[in-house]
Amino acid sequence: MTKQERIAAFAKLGEWLSKLDEETTQLVARLHHKNPWYTMDNVLRQMHALGNNLTLEKLSTWIAQYPAEESKKTVGLVLAGNLPLVGFHDILSSAIMGFSVKIKASSDDAGLTQLVINHLIQIEPLFAEKITLVDKLADFDLIIATGSNNSARYFEYYFGQKPHIIRKNRNSVAVLTGDESTEELVGLGNDIFNYFGLGCRSVSKLYFPKDYPIATFFEAIEQFSPIRDHFKYNNNYDYNKSIYLINKDKHYDNGFLLLKEDSNLSSPLAVVFYEEYADIKGLESILNSHQEDIQCVVSQQRLQIKSPNFGLGESQQPALDDYADGVNTLDFLAQHQ
Repeated sequence: MTKQERIAAFAKLGEWLSKLDEETTQLVARLHHKNPWYTMDNVLRQMHALGNNLTLEKLSTWIAQYPAEESKKTVGLVLAGNLPLVGFHDILSSAIMGFSVKIKASSDDAGLTQLVINHLIQIEPLFAEKITLVDKLADFDLIIATGSNNSARYFEYYFGQKPHIIRKNRNSVAVLTGDESTEELVGLGNDIFNYFGLGCRSVSKLYFPKDYPIATFFEAIEQFSPIRDHFKYNNNYDYNKSIYLINKDKHYDNGFLLLKEDSNLSSPLAVVFYEEYADIKGLESILNSHQEDIQCVVSQQRLQIKSPNFGLGESQQPALDDYADGVNTLDFLAQHQ
């Protein structure tokens, strides 16, 4: 395949993801039986977000400076499963650069990656020889693996001799000024609650200015209260609430989200940690000191920080060049073409 043929195939895949047919929508509706976190709303949200990025114009601009020829090498991919199609960007990057791809999907994937790859192959049958899902990775030249901090040590041990990108846990944070509109706070609600807060782009920590009225935040996010109807999310909410009550830990509770003052960035599910700050410059320094643990920062204002800075409500909508952990996947692949 030529570079243009690869781009055209993914652009057609983007059209399909943006306007799913009835049969595919029915399949998506049943995925929660295999993985309760893969609700229809969340799967469709992810598919539409991917479809929005997979246009001829965006793909062509993104890949323009990179080599056109196909590679004789194979990329091994170890994908996470915390979100629907969370590893698709790695598949896209490897395949559009002309590599063969072997994919080890997560046991939580619920067959969603295979569904999308099958449709890509219907669009361009030559991808059948280039992209395969495997039970065990073998015979690859370089690897991209995503997992927890614990699994990252495993990846380093087994894959460290190959050229690699190995990703660990990261979290996203929000910085509030106190001047946010209700609409902006609702956007922050999306940053927190989309995909149940399970992703590295989900906001798990809030930085409030001193004496910030917590009620203002709670009032704005009330529309997300139906999340408590999801039994797994609600089980986490009940469990963490019980722990805080037993331990007499100070916290705020609006019936579906717990706010607890804590210096950590990573909070339990159904909990968001918070801290107060007095000086924005001092906070920027703190955020920069935690750069390796932060995926992105959302705020009403543009901060002087090293981590990617998004507007409120935008953390879950990365562009093609918003690379996970700040590592340019295409540059890595081009170096090993």
